Amino acid sequence: MNPGINLDTHIADVANVFEFEELSDVVLVGHSYGGIVITGVADRSPDKIRSMVYLDAFVPQNGNALINFLPPDHPPPAAASEYTLAPLPGRFFGASPDVAAIVDAHTTPMPTACFLQTLKLTGGVDRIKKKTYTYCNKPTPTTFTQFYDKLKDDWGWTVHTLPCTHVVQIEMPNELTALLLQAI
Repeated sequence: MNPGINLDTHIADVANVFEFEELSDVVLVGHSYGGIVITGVADRSPDKIRSMVYLDAFVPQNGNALINFLPPDHPPPAAASEYTLAPLPGRFFGASPDVAAIVDAHTTPMPTACFLQTLKLTGGVDRIKKKTYTYCNKPTPTTFTQFYDKLKDDWGWTVHTLPCTHVVQIEMPNELTALLLQAI
């Protein structure tokens, strides 16, 4: 962890895995902030991607930063250090105490630059034809309702909802797996 880690770092990390492992025909999945990362990766490596899945995630356009999508009443992120933000607690997402405890045991601070850096796109992401958005709608509305509302009637997207909180991987793993298999 250092002050130089930003959105570009995360995009490069994933794109480099494609290169070094000689991957192609990838189903690229991004959860939450990961939606911004996969958008950048897809823009950089569209010929390697079969489909994209945004899992209760941010869906940015060119010039957006994560901070642009937070509602005005969203609590300001707490600093963990001079260049990191503390993770949101599991209870923030409406998770049950048991699920929140699992989330809290596995989260770490995030570099502030990841939230502030704008995404620069060149049009490569527009070449990905198969895109899926999965919206977790408990409680509703959430930070991600804006993307569900925008995409649910867009013929270029497949949109699903799951009746759970943002931590779908823990709350509904079987249902999530079934939806991910549809993205292949």
